[in-house]
Amino acid sequence: MTGPGENCVLALGSNLGHRLDILQGAVDAVAGLPDVHVIAVSPVYETVPVGGPEQPDYLNAVLLARTTLAPRDLLAALHEVEAAFDRVRLVHWGPRTLDIDIITYDGALSEDPELTLPHPRAHERAFVLAPWHDVDPAAVLPGHGAVAALLAAAGSAGVQRSTQELTIP
Repeated sequence: MTGPGENCVLALGSNLGHRLDILQGAVDAVAGLPDVHVIAVSPVYETVPVGGPEQPDYLNAVLLARTTLAPRDLLAALHEVEAAFDRVRLVHWGPRTLDIDIITYDGALSEDPELTLPHPRAHERAFVLAPWHDVDPAAVLPGHGAVAALLAAAGSAGVQRSTQELTIP
């Protein structure tokens, strides 16, 4: 990825409401942030929930972007996007209209509980790894290795590529 700013990988998920419309709205909203440039959007995946209470299946995707925002400012902006789609945080790992996670931010490593980088469970979550691998087959998750190898280790149970697509505005 080129241009000013830092490379970041964002994971999007939705399992409430009109999931595809919500994900497309999230792509549009992230692309509309003043200091964020969306470079690529992955294929959409239909995925079985991991952890948490019983809930509907998710649609997931990954965005590759560049930003001049600091990591915490990016997180705050993404929380505003989630809120615009009526995201509520009532149940840990519960169902949600929209979830946007920062998976990586320019290779940064952080143990901050509010923003752990890279995302602490990304290396074992096929619903993040599969779409990320599709959009960037040579990707590396800092501290964990090649996304292709991590995806092979995680397996593909409960993760299926959809025919639905998202577009960058």
